[in-house]
Amino acid sequence: MDIDGLITPRVRAMAAYAPITPVAVVARRHGLAPESIIKLDANENPYGPSPRAIEALARPVDAHRYPDPDQTMLRAAVAGFSGWPAERILCGAGADELLQWVGSAFLDPGDALIDLPPTFGMYRWVADITGARHVAVPRRADFGVDVAAVARTVAETPRAKLLIVANPNNPDGGLLSPETLQALAELPIAVVVDEAYIDFAGVPGAASWAMERPNVMVLRTFSKLAGLAGLRAGYGLFHPRVAAQLWKLKQPYTPSSATSAAVIAALGDVGHLTETRDRIIAERERLLAGLRDFGWLTPLPSRANFLLCRVGRAPIGVAAAGRWLRDALERRGIMVRYFDREGLRDCVRISIGTPEDGRAVVDALQAIAREEL
Repeated sequence: MDIDGLITPRVRAMAAYAPITPVAVVARRHGLAPESIIKLDANENPYGPSPRAIEALARPVDAHRYPDPDQTMLRAAVAGFSGWPAERILCGAGADELLQWVGSAFLDPGDALIDLPPTFGMYRWVADITGARHVAVPRRADFGVDVAAVARTVAETPRAKLLIVANPNNPDGGLLSPETLQALAELPIAVVVDEAYIDFAGVPGAASWAMERPNVMVLRTFSKLAGLAGLRAGYGLFHPRVAAQLWKLKQPYTPSSATSAAVIAALGDVGHLTETRDRIIAERERLLAGLRDFGWLTPLPSRANFLLCRVGRAPIGVAAAGRWLRDALERRGIMVRYFDREGLRDCVRISIGTPEDGRAVVDALQAIAREEL
């Protein structure tokens, strides 16, 4: 049987999302102890979740019972934390699952998804899994959004249905101005504002537009601020008419009971969330200042929990400076992210870790400059 022939051509043509490499694989590749690896490639919270969340996970749960399909207690906890109305909140197994629901609700095969690269690669995945056309409106050289180009593309693209924009953007950490957000919200298209990193930005985000306009949706995650990336939990703010349709697409029993218990406990520990947020922001600014001392690196100001750095020098014959620096750091036990994409091949993205992690990065860069440049 030709099983490949039974798989839809759309899926066979898809490019797989490029995930991060596990620590154990990197350690084995370079003959290093896994515990010696400094992992700064996935924008994870280096301080982990609240002790209350750990305690909640240790308590018995009715693992033989299905979770509450209405997410009653979970949505109430999110409402109390965010200030959003509970009836407008949906929670999923990560913000990625919410993206999948939105894509399924708004996109039929042949519709158009508007994307603003360089940005988070999952937006392209949403187009691929729904059979939608992926229409890119490239950002400016400074990663800013060209609002006029976006508006023109929406107007000129047949069946343009959905626009996804990250704020702050990943991988550069840039923040949209309120004027830009308003201009995007007023476009005649469904607009998703992905606010995975908004907690590190010091601004309120797009919730006010989502409360007023049915076409605006806001997504957030518990992976970054709450340190719960491994449990997969995210949430979104939606107009009631949109939420009613998304409930139809949601698997009835996500997130899991254990994840919900951990999230509720984490949101109840505001002191821990505030302390870790402030420590990450402080380390971001310290590391930014330290990286600026290297004449061959240009770190971009960021309002997220990572820094994107342009690499201005590399050994003779190196085609992709970003890949070279990623590999040079990896050999020294430090994992950072490289993106083999247009506009990013001379860049690496460094997640914010502890102050000790930051010092190790600076020391490793000094060694690389002495030994390889």
